[in-house]
Amino acid sequence: MIDEQTVRHVARLARLGLDEGEVARMQAELSGILEHVERIRALELDDVPPTTHVESVANVMREDVPTECLEHELALREAPATREGGFLVRGIGA
Repeated sequence: MIDEQTVRHVARLARLGLDEGEVARMQAELSGILEHVERIRALELDDVPPTTHVESVANVMREDVPTECLEHELALREAPATREGGFLVRGIGA
């Protein structure tokens, strides 16, 4: 199990202020993560090819083909608010 001093060191490096309860919880959680990593390291994976997906996936995106545009009025019809032919949105911090 990871010790309290190591948890406090990692927290300090991450600039996290942990109280006593959080240190104890992180100690248990980090220990669990490290135990899981050790179980993975123990697996015999030499014959397993590296993968990025569980299943073989080809390009799942549709072709980028120009199509007819949505009519302007139809695009704005369901908007909660419009102004001068465009969508009206709140400003940042509004």
